[in-house]
Amino acid sequence: MLSDTPGVHHVTAIAGDPQQNVDFYAGVLGLRFLKRTVNHEDRFAYHLYYGDGAGSTGSLVTFFPYPGDDGRVGKPQPSAVAFVVPEGSLDYWLDRLAARGAERTERFDERVVGVRDPDGTPIELIAGDVAGAPWTETVPEEAAIRAIHGATLLSANPYATAAILETLGFDLLAQEGDRVRYRAPGGHAGIVDLLDVESPFGREGPGTIHHVALLVGSEAELFEWHDLFRERDYDVSRVKDRHYYRSLYVREPGGILFELATEPSGLVSGPEAGRTLELPPWFEEDRGTIEAQLPPLSVPDRTTE
Repeated sequence: MLSDTPGVHHVTAIAGDPQQNVDFYAGVLGLRFLKRTVNHEDRFAYHLYYGDGAGSTGSLVTFFPYPGDDGRVGKPQPSAVAFVVPEGSLDYWLDRLAARGAERTERFDERVVGVRDPDGTPIELIAGDVAGAPWTETVPEEAAIRAIHGATLLSANPYATAAILETLGFDLLAQEGDRVRYRAPGGHAGIVDLLDVESPFGREGPGTIHHVALLVGSEAELFEWHDLFRERDYDVSRVKDRHYYRSLYVREPGGILFELATEPSGLVSGPEAGRTLELPPWFEEDRGTIEAQLPPLSVPDRTTE
């Protein structure tokens, strides 16, 4: 039996240079570099995972580094990912990110610091009270990111995107100008803001967000969701083995790509997490060839900015 999603599982974006990506997300934002693995659809390209100290669902952001022409943020794409930081820490983040053009804004009575990563991906830090497992290797505990707050979507058909959000269990919460807020019933990582604005069409590439993944309760539910989406003529994938979890992808009529994913396991592999290349078993026989094709990466171990 289908149940409502409790919220965001992870957000995946496209990067350019993988070392710049690690330096920013692990060094500047202070997330834990959880996993250095490969794209299951392209074993000769990295898939990089970051999150809180425990690799908790709802804290995860991942990247496919594909050096090349920059992407362009536009519809139909997720247009920003937001993280929760502790109350009272926004001044710290404004100072830390000042050279990157960080700006303070407010919406829905929230205090927000907005910035772009080295590829231009829009990132937001929102002050809030969320428990978590902060990673303090490069950022002090009193400022460290606790979890994902949510994502903002630029849909080609906001009404269609709203319909799938409601099907997945999101409730309409509020509207402020062109921004309509939906919330999943989980305790955190449950916010999706839908923008009803004119926007040029985006172009996939570094600096853009590829998809938003939502948590589901079990692999059995994935098959039920698959059948429901097929009945509604949505563009839906088969259920896939992602080694750390099972998932499917669905592109709804508004053009936004969602992934539905089960609770992950094995994302934190001890103190060396992120420092060595980890491969699913079916790629191990090609390890030598894969490692030869991937650029080396170093991991920040002290405050970098």
